[in-house]
Amino acid sequence: MKELSRKNALFTDSVIRRMTRIAIAENAINLAQGFPDFDPPKALTDRLAQISSKGPHQYPITMGAPNFRRALAKKCGRFMNREIDPETEVVVTIGSTEAMVDTIFALTNPGDKIVLFSPYFENYHAQTILASCEPVYVPLTPPDFGFDRNVLEDAMKQPGVKAILICNPSNPSGKVFTHEELSFIASLCVKYDVYAIMDEVYEHIIYDGNVHTYMNSIPGMWERTVSCSSLSKTYSITGWRLGYAIAPKHLMDRIKQYHDFNTVGAPSPLMEAAVAGLEMPDSYYVEFQAHYAHMKKIFTDGLRQIGIPFTDPEGAYFVLADISPYLRRGQSDVEFCEELCRKVKVACVPGTSFFRENVNNIVRVHFAKRDETLYQALERLSHIKEKML
Repeated sequence: MKELSRKNALFTDSVIRRMTRIAIAENAINLAQGFPDFDPPKALTDRLAQISSKGPHQYPITMGAPNFRRALAKKCGRFMNREIDPETEVVVTIGSTEAMVDTIFALTNPGDKIVLFSPYFENYHAQTILASCEPVYVPLTPPDFGFDRNVLEDAMKQPGVKAILICNPSNPSGKVFTHEELSFIASLCVKYDVYAIMDEVYEHIIYDGNVHTYMNSIPGMWERTVSCSSLSKTYSITGWRLGYAIAPKHLMDRIKQYHDFNTVGAPSPLMEAAVAGLEMPDSYYVEFQAHYAHMKKIFTDGLRQIGIPFTDPEGAYFVLADISPYLRRGQSDVEFCEELCRKVKVACVPGTSFFRENVNNIVRVHFAKRDETLYQALERLSHIKEKML
């Protein structure tokens, strides 16, 4: 039989989702794949119950149900401090993953280069390869995950660089890019005619006085920025798979075209129900942020008490933990995570899934869980030394 695609050899299956499968098989607490074990806001589930009997249940307009797009434009416009046209500047996608894929295909041609910060969310590497583009990596240096500006400029001025892709707040590092850092990146985008693709799914999960700055709000960047996000994290509905992209019309026209032939449309009943979330008052986001700060404190205090070294996140809901004290000679981080799942019954993700650099001593764990789940996970992790060494 004829040869299949060679692209698959350039990336693996998702290690994050693979760890979820192992966690299920081992009956472990899943701190690998980042989804909560608590319910969405009651307003959404009540509305979904109503919609389940009366609809809509048929195809939506490809770009997204009109009332959902209007609510989305109003909510996002409020936080981005700009008026967003729901007809020409918004498309609703199957999660932010599809929004990113549509955007990359819409902005690039085969052979173009995309600048990525490392560590990075594992999807970005695969998405870049699927679009027949070349990733160019710029390291973020722990513990504050800053970047060398000269290294970044050297990367962005390479021939063929079409876009820079930034997760802010960052998965997995928890870095929140400052306004000053984004302004510097914006100056390079303008100088070298580079688009900015922003993954902003954790925009409302910020800690300790940090502030989320939207790249499209920086002068000169609206015309060259695509903001990709979703409702998954903000409303605890990761299984609803409702994402979106926001961009100026000249970019959105192309993104919509790829979306149309990629997935046709997002689920009609879920869009209808999710309007209730988009219409939440500002107090919801204050309480939401406080809830995540509470979970973060439980988990990070517990890690300190156990003695597991980690970097304290500024945003998102991940911690990068240093497993050096528990690694046996010659053991890889993948082997460690699989053994941790079997012996300690806690699942995490090996850092090699996120770092382009030679890193074997870091794992990603998340804390978007109920208090009782976090305390149970911490109790299990308190036995890590005796069970892993």
